[in-house]
Amino acid sequence: MRLVLTGGGTGGHVYPAIAIAEACAHEPAFAPLDVSFVGTRGGLEAAIVPAAGLRLRFVCARPLERRVSLALVATLLANVLGVCQSLVLMVRARPDVLVATGGYVAFPVVAALRVARLLQITRAKIALLEANAAAGLTNRLLAPLVDELWYAAAPARALRPREAVTGMPVRAALRIPLEPQAARAALGLAPHVTTIVVMGGSQGAHSLNAAAVGLIEDGVPADWQIALVTGARDFSATERRLRGRAGTRVLAYLDDPRRAYAGADIMVTRSGASTLAELAATRTPAILVPYPHATDDHQTLNARTYAAGGAAVVLADAELTAARLRAELQAALEPAALQRLRAAVQRRASVDPCATIVARVKRLASSKGIVP
Repeated sequence: MRLVLTGGGTGGHVYPAIAIAEACAHEPAFAPLDVSFVGTRGGLEAAIVPAAGLRLRFVCARPLERRVSLALVATLLANVLGVCQSLVLMVRARPDVLVATGGYVAFPVVAALRVARLLQITRAKIALLEANAAAGLTNRLLAPLVDELWYAAAPARALRPREAVTGMPVRAALRIPLEPQAARAALGLAPHVTTIVVMGGSQGAHSLNAAAVGLIEDGVPADWQIALVTGARDFSATERRLRGRAGTRVLAYLDDPRRAYAGADIMVTRSGASTLAELAATRTPAILVPYPHATDDHQTLNARTYAAGGAAVVLADAELTAARLRAELQAALEPAALQRLRAAVQRRASVDPCATIVARVKRLASSKGIVP
């Protein structure tokens, strides 16, 4: 079977696609499996996808503009070029199934495959993964063009015939348990001390970093230690400011975040859909601070949906200060409260979305006559 994946810009779009590729590679019915990924040169996928051992092809794409302006003209031209480039790639790759995981690059790729179908060049099926509680502009435009629309979380309405709730896929490695003490030691932390990990996603989060720095400078309790994953932009200044502080480890980025999840008694993080899926898969309690400028405030909706079952605490970015963060951590780390968080996140970890997605891909491929 020939599988094409597209999605990019941030880790929240790229890592789920890699997880789908990994899961499909273990499905005997797909053998021999040919997988390729379509992204942009400026997106995070340019580094992550080759490192995962997947073939990567580039097309031109730009975020869709919501207002009439000169930028809109440039965006239209870039995406028209991207559709043309994608059409050439689709003709050459001859996919049986295309899975889009979001990000603006998905628009020209999906549009190109629909054009190829209209021209009867291919009969390839298309699936779109909607990761967030509120769909972004790109996914809203693409939804009518796909054969199946998959949701990471159930929408607040009845599903339509071509829709399914799959959950959010995560890489298989994240589901392999790591021993917490060894994970902490690998991060340069004490193995047996209560550990807080502050990590703002693949690009960092300035407000989380600032609150954590303030907390650390005010003094970390003797029975706590903090790993602060700043992202590249804030790393140098933060590392200089906190150099020599006891109970503190400052890191720019983690290529493999498993040790952070495994070593954390609790994590302070954003609420992108991929992050939430990784928290659930690794059974990590969390304080969620939604990014307030996300499109349609979808991170707040994500956080509220996730925390409704008790697996996390939600703190608004506008309310985030060093003092408030300390108070929330003290409350969440009380033994009874932490036990409730752990029990709730354990319930969320019981289902593997990758198995559901492989079954959906198999169904799409079967409808095209590819797999039995």
